[in-house]
Amino acid sequence: MDEGIELSLTIAQIIQRLRGSHLHSQIERQAKECLHQPDVKLESLKEDVRSFLKTSGWERKLQNAVYRELHIQLPPRHPPAPPEHLKEPLVYMRKAQASWEKRVLKSLNSMSTELGVPLAHMRPAAEQKELTNKWNEMGTDEPDLSRFRPVYAPKDFLEVLIGLRNPNHDSSEDISVRSHWGLIQVPLNVRDIPHLREAYSELNLTSGQMGIDDHALIHPVVMEEDSAAAQQYSRQGCPTGLRADLWALILNATNQPQDVMHYEQLKAGVIQHNLLVDNLIYKDVKLTASNDDYYFVFEDFLYQVLLCFSRDTAVLEHFKYNSATPPKSYIQGKVGDEECAVVYPPNGVIPFHGFSMYVAPLCFLYNEPSKLYNVFREMYIRYFFRLHSISSHASGILSLCLQFERLLQTHLPQLFYHLRQIGVQPLRLAFKWMVRAFSGYLSTDQLLLLWDRILGYDSLEVVAVLAAAVFAFRAENLMEVTSLASAEAVLADLSTLKVMPLIQVFLFATAM
Repeated sequence: MDEGIELSLTIAQIIQRLRGSHLHSQIERQAKECLHQPDVKLESLKEDVRSFLKTSGWERKLQNAVYRELHIQLPPRHPPAPPEHLKEPLVYMRKAQASWEKRVLKSLNSMSTELGVPLAHMRPAAEQKELTNKWNEMGTDEPDLSRFRPVYAPKDFLEVLIGLRNPNHDSSEDISVRSHWGLIQVPLNVRDIPHLREAYSELNLTSGQMGIDDHALIHPVVMEEDSAAAQQYSRQGCPTGLRADLWALILNATNQPQDVMHYEQLKAGVIQHNLLVDNLIYKDVKLTASNDDYYFVFEDFLYQVLLCFSRDTAVLEHFKYNSATPPKSYIQGKVGDEECAVVYPPNGVIPFHGFSMYVAPLCFLYNEPSKLYNVFREMYIRYFFRLHSISSHASGILSLCLQFERLLQTHLPQLFYHLRQIGVQPLRLAFKWMVRAFSGYLSTDQLLLLWDRILGYDSLEVVAVLAAAVFAFRAENLMEVTSLASAEAVLADLSTLKVMPLIQVFLFATAM
């Protein structure tokens, strides 16, 4: 597409999306109010209003909103291109995702039928009152969850990814036999170390990194309220005291009165209606975060955020660029009647085993529920959804798996071969780390340093690099193992690892 036309389409899309926003009405109101100021002249009206918006900080807020749109919006499209092509360009990927969605939804509906628990029902008045009173201490509640099971676990999803094939690709054409060593057998372009060095140049061994050189790099980026500058800054890590503000700035996750009101409306929805997925959320928190030495203290926060998240229809917006499609159920038992079809859960996201670990680390940064909620929602619709949907995107879980395998095959071929010889596929060991972006596996301070780089580079690619770097770091021990159990034992505890030295050494000290 011609660059000029593409730019015009992008601008038009952003204007259209921002036109109905709260920010638009705020700026419009401020512009009208400034007309009463004595230094605003009729003959230079346009310039004077623009100057006022700049000096009063509204221009910067508009720039940050545009920057956010550029990160999450669909690429400009040729008018005839169908919407599903923009969600995922490869037909076989779309089919695989649709098939997986049917399987997950069937599992959820089966659970509802078997247990005799409706997908949703209004809570009795007494239960509403009780939930309102214990909203801040839901962790003390011990409901019987023994009948409920996670709809799926990451290992189930991995099996689907392993079975994926491109029907138009002849694998015999592959020059390298290495492509047959790994589990992922789809032809996607992933970056090798030379290209990664170029893309992640700020991580080279001579650059100061927060978490290693904590005296380095502090400058008043937060004061400038500039999303783009904050993102660039976080590539070398965020100081502990500034991280919460920097992340919110990068994500343009505000906590204005209208954001707090939205959160309160979601909370009211939780109190009024009980959903089957609420039990899945309770169960997941009990199985994961509640048993974690770092996160068990945040149990109440996790319930609050995840229960509200399940009701948030604003999350549906991200399905425009997500290969997934929100699942639908039928009200009043009228299966197949499209007029009775509703998105379920309302946000279109069915939680799986480990889902709560996407929220848990953020609890260290934000102690106000509405702010915590807004940052998590932005993190999810930008990054985390890619870890549990099938797509060809460079930050998608499929690309991360392939990149991990390629990095090991290319730079640690003896280790890869040794593990294969004893019946151990490295990806089966690393997948659980990657699907959670390492949450629950690294110590929290190290995990936050990793997530700094996800935000800074606007990519999950660094997750695959770290997974390969862990294998490189433990390579000597792994070369000695003779079984899956002993390999798992070597990689069981990652809580003492220092993330940035591992990544730096792997990227910039590995022989080419």
